[in-house]
Amino acid sequence: MTTTISTTDEIIVPRPTGFVRDVASVVTRELRPTLRDPFSLIFSLVQPLFFLGLFGPLLVATTDAPVGATLQWFVPGILVMVALFGTGSTGSNLLDDIMVGSHERTLVAPLSRSALLVGRALKEVVPLMAQGLIVVLVAVPFGFSISIPGLVVGLLVLALFGIGFGALSYSLALAVVGREWMFWLVHQTVLFPLLILSGMLLPIDDGPGWMKVAAAINPIGYVVEAERALFAGDLASSAVLGGLIAASAITVVGLVIGTRGMRRAR
Repeated sequence: MTTTISTTDEIIVPRPTGFVRDVASVVTRELRPTLRDPFSLIFSLVQPLFFLGLFGPLLVATTDAPVGATLQWFVPGILVMVALFGTGSTGSNLLDDIMVGSHERTLVAPLSRSALLVGRALKEVVPLMAQGLIVVLVAVPFGFSISIPGLVVGLLVLALFGIGFGALSYSLALAVVGREWMFWLVHQTVLFPLLILSGMLLPIDDGPGWMKVAAAINPIGYVVEAERALFAGDLASSAVLGGLIAASAITVVGLVIGTRGMRRAR
């Protein structure tokens, strides 16, 4: 007995789409909750605005510089703080997705594993830009002045830094699955030293020697100095190049580590 198999029947196997399309799909999916509930963007600004409104006047009172000049030094640091705390906490969203099974469904979808990480990291740019503009607009009436080209480049450097640091946050989330409490332990242990040693709130120049050495190897400090130069309109400053290199390095390291972790995820 002979069995004939029709050559007209084709087995259709779903194929992954292009990397760019995959990334766009992930970004769109991740942005939907934020767009549906934009109040979360405002709520996440409470801490930076408290620093701006309460710590700022204390800083003004301890210096002989005019209010405007003090704000020119202080506000760019607050912008980096927004990026640091905002993107540094995004891994908790991934942990929530893992706990409810949403992340497991995306892993079996016809999407590149690399696109899953890159898309999530790129999603952080939109809320970061919105938050940065809000901080700038709040500070302007109090004497903070901006250079439009510096504002544009400054926000781009901030976005680059946010992508990399967000990717590192997702990497941490993937590494502590099943021990979610460890995410916040590492988060708090790492972020506050990075904040203080970056010179966001107070200058490091008068600190002890060991603190100056620690600040010199803190890449976020270079991003802070770049933001100060850019918002002052000094686009040709060497600090801008240093900040761009530091932000790029953080992005590369974050995406490499995060992509590797996403590929190994089950």
